[in-house]
Amino acid sequence: MTDRPTARSPRTLKTVSRAMDVVRALEELDGAGVTELAAELDTSKSVVYNYLTTLRENKLVVKEGTTYKLSLQFLLLGEYVRNQNVLYTIAKPEIEQLAEETEEYAHLSTEQHGLNVNLYKVKGAKAVGSTYQTSKLQRPDYLHFSATGKSILAHLPRERVEEIIDRYGLVKKTKNTITDPEELFTELERVRERGYAYNDEEEIEGLQAIGAPVLDRHGTVLGSISVSGPVNRMSEESYQQRLVETVTNTANVIEVNINMAESEEELPDFI
Repeated sequence: MTDRPTARSPRTLKTVSRAMDVVRALEELDGAGVTELAAELDTSKSVVYNYLTTLRENKLVVKEGTTYKLSLQFLLLGEYVRNQNVLYTIAKPEIEQLAEETEEYAHLSTEQHGLNVNLYKVKGAKAVGSTYQTSKLQRPDYLHFSATGKSILAHLPRERVEEIIDRYGLVKKTKNTITDPEELFTELERVRERGYAYNDEEEIEGLQAIGAPVLDRHGTVLGSISVSGPVNRMSEESYQQRLVETVTNTANVIEVNINMAESEEELPDFI
């Protein structure tokens, strides 16, 4: 899933927008030839070839036989962007420890463009669903059905949540997915009151999760963390309570470390 604008802004450059269409098509098709891309984009082969040549000269595309694919330059750019994110850099060791302690999948997410972006995932010793979890690192997703997403939504202004719902809707993934806006706002109020969120098989049947927000010292939500696992383990009351305590404590540690790092940057330099 991609976050495409519904209409071109009068201030956007058509050539850049079209180049991004080519990039997204190569991603969705997992590589393609000129003819396939032209059909996908409903344009001429000569136009597609010119864009591919330009992208290739800029090391963003590689050619294997007659097939064009995205290059590893995107991996380098992605690593750079992620390593500039303070939430990722500070939370990374805590997420690794969370996965080791719970033996489940531990997740770190943030919101961008109204979607859930997975910054980091770590597989615990007993974790399930590796293929699915790996695929989630490669694309943004909706916020309303995951524990990380609901943790974030619960701490955004209501008008911002309404904007997100207006733009993306409340897509139904399972019979438990919340698809009514007012029901969602009631759920988000519960999340704020108790300090953590549940994903009760709302994204994948048989999978549950517990998430908690990560806030800065001003109360702005930076992202969230969660632990997910199979229902047969997650639904056991004493185990669930231990996970709630572990997840919320980990979120608090990340918040303190972020606040300390920001305070250190503000110290006067007397040297």
